[in-house]
Amino acid sequence: MQEFDAIRPYSDEETGPAIQRLVNDQEFLDMVGRFKSPTLARWAPAVLRVFIRRWLANHFGHYHRVDDLQASLSSYVGELVDGTTSRVTASGLENLDKNSAHLFISNHRDIVFDPMVVNYLLFQNGFHTTRIAIGDNLLANRVFAEMMRLNKSFVVRRNMTSPREMRDAYLTLSGFINHSIDTNNSIWIAQREGRAKDGLDFTDPAIIKMFYMSRKKSGLSFAEAMNRLHVVPVSIAYEYDPCDEDKARELEARARTGNYTKAEGEDTDQIMKGLTGFKGHVHVHFGKPIQNAPDDAKAMSALIDREMHANYHLHASNLVAYHARGVHPDAHATPDTVSDTVVTAEAWSPAEMEAAEAEMDRRLDACDPAIRPYLLDMYANPVVTALEANSDEPNPE
Repeated sequence: MQEFDAIRPYSDEETGPAIQRLVNDQEFLDMVGRFKSPTLARWAPAVLRVFIRRWLANHFGHYHRVDDLQASLSSYVGELVDGTTSRVTASGLENLDKNSAHLFISNHRDIVFDPMVVNYLLFQNGFHTTRIAIGDNLLANRVFAEMMRLNKSFVVRRNMTSPREMRDAYLTLSGFINHSIDTNNSIWIAQREGRAKDGLDFTDPAIIKMFYMSRKKSGLSFAEAMNRLHVVPVSIAYEYDPCDEDKARELEARARTGNYTKAEGEDTDQIMKGLTGFKGHVHVHFGKPIQNAPDDAKAMSALIDREMHANYHLHASNLVAYHARGVHPDAHATPDTVSDTVVTAEAWSPAEMEAAEAEMDRRLDACDPAIRPYLLDMYANPVVTALEANSDEPNPE
């Protein structure tokens, strides 16, 4: 895979040396120390570093295969998932073939937790984990870059300046994704660049076109190439988003000024908040692999979106926000009717609705009044798209 060296994850041969680099990296040791013992990390970081290095070397220093490392880490991932959610559930796994690779195209709420929870559920149910697409902005942090590439992550280049550079980068990315599927390695990729901060999950047709780029010369039609990828739409639904206030603040700033500039270290802060913050109930739906793909990228994107929206697990927090947006004085939208017949994986009890209303009020009260409509939007909008996807009428173009 030399042609993909610039973007691919670490191979088994590179796993051992990468682990050794991390075990001896002060920044990594301090980060692990803050997780394991926040008090010691503050008052005796040098002492804690020695213990963390020894602990890491004993537990992980002997691994030389990525799959073995992931299997060993699964219990720690489980602890993180259990400690930051009320529960994690899944549906649609029966749609998947354990002996086949799939291209999982997912909505995107959290930088790291999205692919982590998908892989966690796959691993727990006897599937191989996926290779994960990450933006090159995350590689600015050296430690995260090492960790990501050890965790089967590959790089999606962003902010390219010339059309030629963009074409070459997309062609390489397309080749890597198709090569991965051909060699029975599943892929996780977000449906568009960046997180959907407003709760509207729509696939960028440019990403779908990118999948086809490396197949064009082979003579395969677009539809045939898509069918070979075994595309699976994935809907990830968080009851509560640990970064909701930060996202709302960014959306308000963009609406007011026309742009938003990230602060130094903001991506790292968002990763940590997304990993450690409380998410409530998280549900992941795995759609059926698309077997009869349409013959163009726009139609393929619309098909993925319809599957994603129709199977999105709506939480009580979503319905509460949808209702609130109809009566909230600062709301962006006032729906003429608020439907109580929303498709979801379970019914809400009066107690659940009351708890969700109280929590939503708490979140709204805690943030600046100017950003409250944006916070409501991110929870309410999945109800809108779910209703549209489950209606008898076709979605408007």
